[in-house]
Amino acid sequence: MKFIKFLSFLIVLLCMFKVTAQEFKPGKVSVAELEEKVHPKDSSAAAAILYRKGIARIEYDETEGFVVVTEVETRIKIYKKEGYDWANQKVWYRNESGFKEKVTFSDAVTYNLVGGKIEKTKLKSDGVFDEAVNKNRSQKKITMPNVKEGSVIEFRYVLRCPSDRLIREWEFQTSIPVNYSEFTTYIPEYYVFNSRQKGYVFPKLTVEKALKTITLRSKERSEGMNSTTVFSTDKINYTETRTTYVAKDFPAMKEEAFVNNIDNYVSSIQHELSMTKHLNAQLKMYSTDWNSVVKTIYEYDDFGPELNKTGYFEEDLKGVLVGKNTPDEKILAILDYVKTNVKWNDYGGYSCDSGVKKAYKEKTGNIADINLMLTAMLRYAGLTANPVLVSTRSNGISLFPNRTAFNYVIAAVETPNGNVLLDASDKFSTPGVLPLRALNWYGRLIRKDGSSEEVDLMPKKTSNDIVFMNYTIDPEGKVTGKTRRQCTDYNAMITRANISGLKEEEYLEKLENLNNKIEISEYSKTNEKNILLPIVETYSFTGNNLCEVIGGKIYVSPMLFFANNENPFKQEVREYPVDFGFPFMDKYNITLQIPEGFTAETLPAPAVINMQDDLGSFKFNIAANDNLLQITIQHQINAAIVTTEQYEMLKEYYKGMIAKETEKIVLKRI
Repeated sequence: MKFIKFLSFLIVLLCMFKVTAQEFKPGKVSVAELEEKVHPKDSSAAAAILYRKGIARIEYDETEGFVVVTEVETRIKIYKKEGYDWANQKVWYRNESGFKEKVTFSDAVTYNLVGGKIEKTKLKSDGVFDEAVNKNRSQKKITMPNVKEGSVIEFRYVLRCPSDRLIREWEFQTSIPVNYSEFTTYIPEYYVFNSRQKGYVFPKLTVEKALKTITLRSKERSEGMNSTTVFSTDKINYTETRTTYVAKDFPAMKEEAFVNNIDNYVSSIQHELSMTKHLNAQLKMYSTDWNSVVKTIYEYDDFGPELNKTGYFEEDLKGVLVGKNTPDEKILAILDYVKTNVKWNDYGGYSCDSGVKKAYKEKTGNIADINLMLTAMLRYAGLTANPVLVSTRSNGISLFPNRTAFNYVIAAVETPNGNVLLDASDKFSTPGVLPLRALNWYGRLIRKDGSSEEVDLMPKKTSNDIVFMNYTIDPEGKVTGKTRRQCTDYNAMITRANISGLKEEEYLEKLENLNNKIEISEYSKTNEKNILLPIVETYSFTGNNLCEVIGGKIYVSPMLFFANNENPFKQEVREYPVDFGFPFMDKYNITLQIPEGFTAETLPAPAVINMQDDLGSFKFNIAANDNLLQITIQHQINAAIVTTEQYEMLKEYYKGMIAKETEKIVLKRI
C-alpha cells in the first residue's frame, strides 16, 4: 500500500514537471502568466525571470575548428513600472583586432493581454543597437516594444565566440526573483574546464556522456594533363560531456547596507580552461594557479615589456628627483609627477591601450598606461617597485585563478615596513591611500622573475573624522553655532572629492540640505590641495529645526545633525560581509550653552559599548559646568570588513549607539 502511494506521488511529480516544462516552450506564453498581478513568493518584486535557459557548446566548424556557441532564451514578467528597465537588455562581446565575437538577437516579442486575448508585439530593427564600451569591447542592446504593467517579454540571443577556450559565467540569481534557470555545457573530451560555483544557494547538477562524431571533408587535385579532384571524408568519434545546472525559485538578491558589490554573492557558475589534449597533439596545461596566471599576464606585450621602457621619461625624472634622497621623498615626488602630468581617461584594464610612451607624450592614458609608467619610474629611482593586479569593486572579488579575474593594476613599493600601495589615476590619492574602487579584498603582486604573492588591499590605518562644535539655543529653540571638522586619509579623500566636484555655492547648499536645512555662513577650508595634511572645514550655522520646544521645555539631541538616526543593519540574518571600506573613527567634542533662565532637567547617562575582538567601540560622556554642557562622543570601527558571524554583534552595537546619540537633553525654565 505504501509502495502504491509512493508510486502515485512520483507520477504526480513527473506530471507536474512535464506541465512545467511545456509551459516554457518559446512563444507559448499563457494567459495565466499575463494575468498574474504579483509574484507568488515576493509581492514586492517589480519583475521576475519566469524562465531562462542557456546552452554553451564547444562545437566543430569546418573553417574555424572548435568554437564556443552560446544560446540563451529568456522570458520575463513585468509586474510594476519599476520593472520597465527589464525591457532593456544588453549582451557584451569582444570586438578586438583579430578576435571578434558576434551577438544576434531573435524571437524578441512583447506579450500583453488585451480584451482577454493575447496580443504580440515583435521587436523591430529600430529597437536593436550596437555600441562600443571600450577599445576591445562592444555590446548589443535591445529595447522591447509596447511594455506595460503585466507584460511578458521573451527574447533569444546567440553569442558566437571564435575561441574554444571561453565559456561565459552564468548567473542563476539577479535583483529580481528567478522562477527557473537552466544552464548546460557540452564539452568534448579534448578539453578540461575547472568549474566553480559561488553564492549562497546552489543549483542542482546532472552529468551525462554521449558519443559524437566530427566529419572532416577534404579534396585533393591530381597533377598532370588529365587532373582530377578527389573528395574524401573522415569521421572522428569522441565523447562529449553534458553538464546541466538547474535552479528553481531562487530569491531576488536584496541590497544590504555596506555591501561593496552584490554580484560577489550571486549564485553563479564559472568555467576556466585548465587543459587541452587534441588528437595528435601534446597535452597543454593552462592557468591552474595564480602564479601561472600572473606569469602569463606579465609576458603579454602590453604589460611586462612596457615596464622596461624608460628612455621617454629619464631626462624629465632626473630633475624631479633632485634633492630627493629618502625612499619616502622619491615615492611622493614620482607619484605627484605622474598624477600632474598624465590624466586618467576613465578606462580600466591591466593591459596598456596607448602604451606608456604615447600616454606620457599625450598626457592621457588608461589605468595600465598610468600605473605601469609609475612602476617603471619608481624602479628607475632605485626603489623595489612592482605592479599589483586588482579586481575593482564593480568587477567583483577575484575568487578563482583566471586571467579575466583582474581588470585594474596599481603599483607597490616594497619597504622594510611592508608594501606601500600607489595609484596615480586619482588626484587625491596618497601613498597607502588608494581610490575606493581599488579597495577590493586582495590583489596579486608580480615581480620581475615571474613570482607573485597575494597583497591585502584593505586599509589597516584608521581614517579620522573629528568635529569640534559649540552652539547656543534661544528660548524659542533656534540654534546658533560654529563647527570645525577635520578629516584624515580616506575620509579626507572623500571630502576633497565632494568639494572638488561642485561649486562652493552648490556644495554648501547640499551640505545645508543634508544637515536638516541649516543655514551656513562664514565657510572656509584649509589644506584643500595639500593632500598630505588633513582637510579642515569651518563654518557657522543656524537652524530652526534642530530641537523641539514643548510645554516650555527644550528637547535637543546633543549631536544635532551629526547624529545617526537609523540603524543601517536591519536584517535578522546577514547574508553578506559588511564592507566599511576602511577602519574609521568619528569623534565629536561638543559644547552646548544653556540659554539664560534655563537649567538641565535631564541629561543622557554616560555610556561605553565595546565589541568583542576589538572590532569597535562607542563612548558617550556628558558633563555640566555652570551653564555649559561638555559632550564627548567617539565611534570607532577597527576593521574594514566585518564577517557575517560578527553581524549580530555589530547590529546590537549600532542599535545601542543610535539610541544614545538620539537621546534627548531636556532643558527646563528655572
